[in-house]
Amino acid sequence: MQFNKNMIVRIVVLVIVLINQFLIGFGFDPLPFTDEQIYEAVSTVATVVMALIATYFDTDITKQARQNKKYLKDHGMK
Repeated sequence: MQFNKNMIVRIVVLVIVLINQFLIGFGFDPLPFTDEQIYEAVSTVATVVMALIATYFDTDITKQARQNKKYLKDHGMK
């Protein structure tokens, strides 16, 4: 099963909102964030993480990746 970024963000926001509702129900101060602020923060973190992962795996950063690219190029496979 493949997870999409928006699905993960929605689930995380749902969990935070449920925690917030639980706290309100037991008389504790709710989390001092609006749903929009939580969504934006989680979305930003997810975007940054995914950008770093995509850059790392799609860019020949490691020595092994550069060697593999050279090998493929030398053998006409890329």
